[in-house]
Amino acid sequence: MEFLLIILVVILLVAVGGAVWAIGAYNGFVKQRNLIQESWRQVDVELNRRYELIPNLLETVRAFAAHERNTLEGIVRLRSQAQQLAGAERGGVPSAERAAVEEQLTSAVRGLMVSVEAYPELRSNQNFLELQRQLAETEDRIAAGRRYYNANVRNYNTRVESVPAAIIANMFKFEKATYFEVNDAEVRRAPEVNFGEISYRGDTPGAPAVGGTQPGALPAPQPPRQAPYQGPATPQPQAQPAPQQQPYRPPNYDSQG
Repeated sequence: MEFLLIILVVILLVAVGGAVWAIGAYNGFVKQRNLIQESWRQVDVELNRRYELIPNLLETVRAFAAHERNTLEGIVRLRSQAQQLAGAERGGVPSAERAAVEEQLTSAVRGLMVSVEAYPELRSNQNFLELQRQLAETEDRIAAGRRYYNANVRNYNTRVESVPAAIIANMFKFEKATYFEVNDAEVRRAPEVNFGEISYRGDTPGAPAVGGTQPGALPAPQPPRQAPYQGPATPQPQAQPAPQQQPYRPPNYDSQG
């Protein structure tokens, strides 16, 4: 009888311990999911800020750069598509489709900013410069928020796939979250450093390097350096020749009186 009682007590303790662990694991998933949603809302605010800046930017560019029509139409299409996907989101986290569209929009806007470098009138327009500054600040905040969001997603997804927490995840339908990644090669590419090239970093894109060289070419040979001017040379006193000694001649006494 006592043996059965001990077994029942052990089973009860195991059940209570398991229940406590399951509740803790469930609450941990809820906390991490809420953290992901909160971090994504910070990114979403900046994405909506970009949606607001893009129309004014496009109107300014269209007035000076009519040849960029295809690029402008592509940005308008991507912006509209991203807004539609944002309105259809459920659960406060981005879908894989929206992440892909936002990535394309980022690349398109970046490509536009590179293209307008060929229009000096546009680059000197104060309205465009202010929009460019605001857009750059927004992109920086988006990048910072994306890193924070992806870090939370990584921790959450790792726990969803880990044992024994995966048991609770499967029981209560805690699914993996979507990363908000950027696969654009321009963003991921490390800056190139060429020590054999002296590049001109002026306002005009594609300007030749100093000395008339083109990018990627070897620098022009430089003339030899001359020694600094030292002034007229001071004449040095010339050494006087030593007096020659005459040979000794004895006096001639026969010639005297």
